[in-house]
Amino acid sequence: MGIDEFDVIVIGGSYAGLSAATQLARARRRVLVIDAGQRRNRYASHSHGFLGQDGREGAAIAADGRAQLMKYPTVTWREGLATQAVQHDDGFRVMLSDGSVAQAQRLVLATGMADELPSIPGLAERWGSSVFHCPYCHGYELNQGRIGVLATGPHSWHHAMMLPDWGQVTFFLNGAFEPDEEQLAKLAARGVTIERTRVQAVSGTATVTLTDGRALALDGLFVLSRLHSASPLGELLGCEMEDGPMGRFLRTDMMKATSVAGVYACGDAARMAGSVAFAVADGAMAGVAAHQSLVFGLPVAA
Repeated sequence: MGIDEFDVIVIGGSYAGLSAATQLARARRRVLVIDAGQRRNRYASHSHGFLGQDGREGAAIAADGRAQLMKYPTVTWREGLATQAVQHDDGFRVMLSDGSVAQAQRLVLATGMADELPSIPGLAERWGSSVFHCPYCHGYELNQGRIGVLATGPHSWHHAMMLPDWGQVTFFLNGAFEPDEEQLAKLAARGVTIERTRVQAVSGTATVTLTDGRALALDGLFVLSRLHSASPLGELLGCEMEDGPMGRFLRTDMMKATSVAGVYACGDAARMAGSVAFAVADGAMAGVAAHQSLVFGLPVAA
């Protein structure tokens, strides 16, 4: 089996990867997109907050992006999982799960993140339908209704402070966090109800059952998941990581360059928190930066 050669390999074919590949395709560069088909927002029925696409199905936005990208003759799309990436000569070799190998001068990692939710019965089954992480993506559709915030750590306080703009908020501390006096005062000023009894289960639309037997019917529940990189390739390549409040992500400079020369990262894999709009913007920057590095040489990442 021969080794196919490209200018740039983009690993990840969701919003960030599609955006990066589009910039490179328009520069008439040979681009390979490797996609495992696991969009992070696949559990949500609709996507919100992305200009011109508000309220559309996330899958439809991605499908349109792919169809538009594949009109460019220098783009190759490969379904599959990139299992290994190594530096080779002046570029990189990427191995896929089917045994094939591809080589390029630059890599763009748009591999995304995986969400780890608290192990509360009923929570994971409602992820993306009535259990959410992003108020800007899903808060408006709750129509100023009853909203819960399930604490997973100190950063959940920010969640609880923001969400009264979208509804009537109950903050379930669940033994994961205890606000100090100043934080409690600010929550009270925002009209947030504090609930210290632990959560036992979630049922119905978003009904929270507590360990004392009470059941609080909600229209939506927000929780900050723990984030894990959906692919180990960045770390295997030696890219520096950054610790965020929800988990570690790939460190990049303003041009989306990682600490490894020739490797760029974009989307959820390379930011503290993400959305479709942020992913598309990141991908455009990574694609432009990768192209310019082919023209002018490789700058050293900050």
